[in-house]
Amino acid sequence: MTSPALELPARATAGPATADRTAAERTTADRTAADRATANRLGVGLGWRAEIDIVVERQPGLDWVEVVAENICADHLPESLTVLRARGVTVVPHGVALGLGGADLPDPARLARLAETALALESPLVTEHLAFVRAGGLEAGHLLPVPRTRDSLRVIAENVRIAQDQLPVPLALENIAAQLAWPDDELTEGQFLAELVERTGVRLLIDVANLHTNRVNLGVDPAAELDRLPLEALAYVHVAGGTLIDGVWHDTHAHPVTEPVLDVLAELCARIAPPGVLLERDAAFPPPTELAGELDAIRRVLEGSTRG
Repeated sequence: MTSPALELPARATAGPATADRTAAERTTADRTAADRATANRLGVGLGWRAEIDIVVERQPGLDWVEVVAENICADHLPESLTVLRARGVTVVPHGVALGLGGADLPDPARLARLAETALALESPLVTEHLAFVRAGGLEAGHLLPVPRTRDSLRVIAENVRIAQDQLPVPLALENIAAQLAWPDDELTEGQFLAELVERTGVRLLIDVANLHTNRVNLGVDPAAELDRLPLEALAYVHVAGGTLIDGVWHDTHAHPVTEPVLDVLAELCARIAPPGVLLERDAAFPPPTELAGELDAIRRVLEGSTRG
């Protein structure tokens, strides 16, 4: 089985002809290394959602928030985000619909909107997913895994470079939760992301809940994947809850964070001190005290890390 989103068109030959980096790629990677070295320390954050805007505003000890980029307009920001920004709280836009993992070139209108949102929020970076979301004019309505092949890597690296050129701040890509893997994969997700970082200098958003999801659903060892990743490119970390249904782990963002997910976070912290960690919650919002308890659990993991 092959992915309809990555049947390579002629434009893909504009990327590197071999797996080796070109001089341009090396220059890009070297230039963005300086960005990574001076990245802001974000701290502990919470996903901003309109349904809990007041809860987020009143959450004590909150260092930063992340907002789904497609849910706001740059020229009419929600009042809650304006209040948070006035307090000096960093706001990071998190995209879900750019689809950099598809064969099509990035949509200029989507890129322009993401850039405008980053500028309006005065964000230090923007984030998206290593996924494809549409093909042949059809929207999947889901973040789908990309085929991890050399041909796919060439196409996605080109898409990432186009996005980087159009965005006013650095870009970070997130690993996704999956319920399937393509049969012709040549690389693990960790290896794929590592090569993408080397080719483009893109930064990483590591979702430890997604690593746990892939452990349950695909038998992927989170510790082994962390060892394959260039963690020096880490921008920040996501933590979220999920649930097991008929032996399949669903990354719902609507359930409490489980101990196995916090264990993966601890594995990451044993390797590097993350610049930021953010709790995601998208539905079935609990009382503010429960959200505070989950944030405290994250802080305890960070405080227990052997690295400063």
